Amino acid sequence: MPYPLVRPFLFMLAPETAHHVTLGGLNFAHDVGLLRAFVPAPVSCPTTVMGMEFPNPVGLAAGLDKNGEYIDALGDLGFGFIEIGTITPRPQPGNPKPRMFRLVDSEAIINRMGFNNEGVDKLVENVRKSQYKGILGINIGKNFDTPIERAVEDYLICLDKVYEYASYVTVNISSPNTKNLRQLQQADELSSLLAALKQRQQQLADKHGRYVPLALKIAPDLDSHQIQEVAERLIKHQIDAVIATNTTLSRVGVEHHPHGTEAGGLSGAPVRAKSTSVIRELAEALDGALPIMGVGGILSGDDAVEKIHAGASLVQVYSGMVYRGPTLVEECAAAIASIRY
Repeated sequence: MPYPLVRPFLFMLAPETAHHVTLGGLNFAHDVGLLRAFVPAPVSCPTTVMGMEFPNPVGLAAGLDKNGEYIDALGDLGFGFIEIGTITPRPQPGNPKPRMFRLVDSEAIINRMGFNNEGVDKLVENVRKSQYKGILGINIGKNFDTPIERAVEDYLICLDKVYEYASYVTVNISSPNTKNLRQLQQADELSSLLAALKQRQQQLADKHGRYVPLALKIAPDLDSHQIQEVAERLIKHQIDAVIATNTTLSRVGVEHHPHGTEAGGLSGAPVRAKSTSVIRELAEALDGALPIMGVGGILSGDDAVEKIHAGASLVQVYSGMVYRGPTLVEECAAAIASIRY
């Protein structure tokens, strides 16, 4: 059934309920073979990034499938790659409900999920069961009750456990919903974290005979000086990619909305310009040293192209899928292909 016909019914449900209903429906449609029948064939736009060839440059951002429970179904939607997580070493329930809010007239979402997930061991179990053969990113974080000064330990635990199963690993230090997490973006703490991760990456590459790239996910709320500092440390520690950006704490443009003052990270259309600006500054600071994945406010093919023109090599979508449905993937991939070929 075309998504525009389904959406009004989903939007009658609480956002988190609609999320689970949608993903359950996708799993069912995959299991009975309906998804491939109704979803257009993936657009071919091969893009080589981090030493891997992506069939097209449009990926699914982390957050939609936190535990890797829906990988095969999501793989039917035409994505060039899928990122699952954020995962933490131990299971945790996340923040109290309600913790997700639609701002429909602004095509936006505010969430304060708080890294709710079933723990890294459960995610690995789900990945091992999956039949998906495409590029799979795994996004890792820290438990909410791990002191910030011991955050590195959590990231290393997750990296050790997911390394064998990931095409690349994303280090999430930019969620606004885990206390003090964004502190890790500060210069000295970021250097310590990246140095430890890079050392462990090399040890794991030697152990498994396979190099798995590392990406860092940053916030859209960094100023120009902070963007420059992050870029310098990404280059210094030879990190393989950067994802820009996560959700924003800003409420510019949604102040009028009944849920506009809810705590959490804002995503969707209102973050588009802010995310693109960070990408543009980051691209200038990096000067081609490593690739950028652009994410934030992509609700059309033109939005995806904007990210590419700003300096991104790949893009990711999430909130746009809530408002536009699976056709957004094909539209974005086709739009990017039209400027590349």
